[in-house]
Amino acid sequence: MLGTLIVGLGRSGSGLHLPVLRGLGFGTGRALGRPPIVVFDPALADAPDRSDVLVARSLAHAATVLDPARTVVHLCTGPTARLRPLTELAELGFRRVLVEKPLAMDETELRDVLRLREQAGLDLLPVAQWRCSELTARIVGVLHGGRLGTVRSLSFQQRKPRFARTCAGDDHPSAFDVELPHSLSVALLLAGPAAVTEAGCADMLVGGAVFPGMGGAWLRLRHENGVLTEIRSDLTAPVRERRLTVGLDAGALVGHYPISSADDYAQLSVRTKGGQVDSVFRDDALAAFIARAYRHFACEEPLLDEPAIGASVVGLIADAKRLANLAAPVGTAP
Repeated sequence: MLGTLIVGLGRSGSGLHLPVLRGLGFGTGRALGRPPIVVFDPALADAPDRSDVLVARSLAHAATVLDPARTVVHLCTGPTARLRPLTELAELGFRRVLVEKPLAMDETELRDVLRLREQAGLDLLPVAQWRCSELTARIVGVLHGGRLGTVRSLSFQQRKPRFARTCAGDDHPSAFDVELPHSLSVALLLAGPAAVTEAGCADMLVGGAVFPGMGGAWLRLRHENGVLTEIRSDLTAPVRERRLTVGLDAGALVGHYPISSADDYAQLSVRTKGGQVDSVFRDDALAAFIARAYRHFACEEPLLDEPAIGASVVGLIADAKRLANLAAPVGTAP
């Protein structure tokens, strides 16, 4: 039985991973001898334990509570804090690590992370829940069926207001680092390796404050098989939307991913000259991904294409930032 350690209790750790783990039954069997969910965050080191959560005082303390060799670490620190906690975790004997996106902040850090992975024998799995989404699975099913022909284009539209978190400062250097990693992982899954051909970004304006590079971002890809992909993310939109349009020889697929954990239903529209077929279905992608990750870490169903896909996403985002003149890290305005 694998133990669980969550490192970082911000939005990802406490708002996403912890509720999913509880929903999957982790931590609920503490009275029966099942390991509790152990959490560590320097800001919460003195917080009281809850019935299903044990708060560690440090990573070293966590290593005495759990067996590092039999524990899955959920690394949910901010995207600019990857290498240091990974190094400490490796020194303490932890090997199975689920890393919130992106795997690294830039190509330099990526090389260091991959070097550490090789030297310490880490099993790193970047979070990419849209790859385990029911919507993505249904789209893949249609494509494999072949009735609508070959994929010609992919178009992702991601829109949501993100003013409060940006003003509070949450370690995301630019809009490229917020929503685009999700779309890129799906684009690589559906159309294979690609290169960035164009990219740009916009600032976020809130009253008199300017947050450079945080208003939105876009990029275009050309895949090795000729498919063209465009991804746009608007973090100043008044409405929320996560839409994927797949252009095919004989029609199109229009999919809408769930906009938040408040309503985990997706929609898919299959459009051809003969008409349109719409469907609505439950799609708790993060729960599906975490369950799949634990099967991977238990060696029951290995994911053989990671962390290669996660590394490719980091490289593509780095290329997009250069094309958008964001070669240097972008910080938010005070």
